[in-house]
Amino acid sequence: MAKIIFIEHNGTRHEVEAKPGLTVMEAARDNGVPGIDADCGGACACSTCHAYVDPAWVDKLPKPLPTETDMIDFAYEPNPATSRLTCQIKVTTLLDGLVVHLPEKQI
Repeated sequence: MAKIIFIEHNGTRHEVEAKPGLTVMEAARDNGVPGIDADCGGACACSTCHAYVDPAWVDKLPKPLPTETDMIDFAYEPNPATSRLTCQIKVTTLLDGLVVHLPEKQI
């Protein structure tokens, strides 16, 4: 298991245990973390699972594929350095302690 820390826009913190092989989006959804809508169910066809990866973790994640970066353009206030779609981040034990910050809203 890996602990993933979600921080809402208002500062509320959610720590969840995520099973390796799931995505960060699935971990949020399965644990009732507000702010991850996941309208497309993880198909990388929307941007409603957008989050900002904590800067300390950005270089520890695989680089996003072009399909993800294209979808991030539709997210609310994307940040080129830290924005990711959580449906595209696979949980591994190496991500234990990952911190993601949730945007004010999803669009």
